[in-house]
Amino acid sequence: MTTALITGSTAGIGAAFARRLAADGHNLVLVARNTERLGEQATELHDRHGIEAEVLTADLATDEGIETVAARLADRKNPVDLLVNNAGFGNKGRYLEVPMADELKMLKVHCEAVLRLTSAATEGMRERGRGGVVNVASVAAFVPRGTYGASKAWVVQFTQGAAKDLAGTGVRLMALAPGFVRTEFHERAGMGTDNIPNWMWLDADKLVAAALADLARGKSLSIPDPRYKALMGLVKITPQAVLGGITSKTGRKYGPQ
Repeated sequence: MTTALITGSTAGIGAAFARRLAADGHNLVLVARNTERLGEQATELHDRHGIEAEVLTADLATDEGIETVAARLADRKNPVDLLVNNAGFGNKGRYLEVPMADELKMLKVHCEAVLRLTSAATEGMRERGRGGVVNVASVAAFVPRGTYGASKAWVVQFTQGAAKDLAGTGVRLMALAPGFVRTEFHERAGMGTDNIPNWMWLDADKLVAAALADLARGKSLSIPDPRYKALMGLVKITPQAVLGGITSKTGRKYGPQ
């Protein structure tokens, strides 16, 4: 049986990855900050699917947390075959309204942790000649909208570049760029969602199914819904000056900064 490690596993997209991978027979390493929730999740997935679910409590906004997860990924005796870097969050407020400490915390989780954990995982995967990494980004990566979008743009560019460098090694890397997904994300950031149109919402389980299918096809970027694929197509042909004004307004209305 193969093993998958998922950060931010107890809610939202991370929980959907855990459900799907457990149902497919993968053992899991579940990573989050809340030990109690991790234990409940591990027990449920073990009882339902008969897989082994290891619990690893870590805060990826700290060096200690990153080092704890990186050490697990580097364990050659208990190898991880699939890494899902899903942990992340949003800050409410415009640029200069968000405290610098919160901005730096976001970059720590979205960029530094992704870099260090991807590196820790892929070294062993390259030696074994197989493995995969899914780095969860966002469609916000493709529009000029504050620190959140900038950090997710880094995730996309880093992942696609690393995927090219590891081509032919048997290791697949893919950036996953979803749109709005019904999770705890907005609630944790203190953002209302009543004004977001119903058609913009994605189902986490369907999103994960599409993402895993794209990973199996060898894609380095997955935008797992026709609606958002169409929107991103429009983004590509929209002049940057116009796009900046549109995304500034919609970002304040709908999303994190």
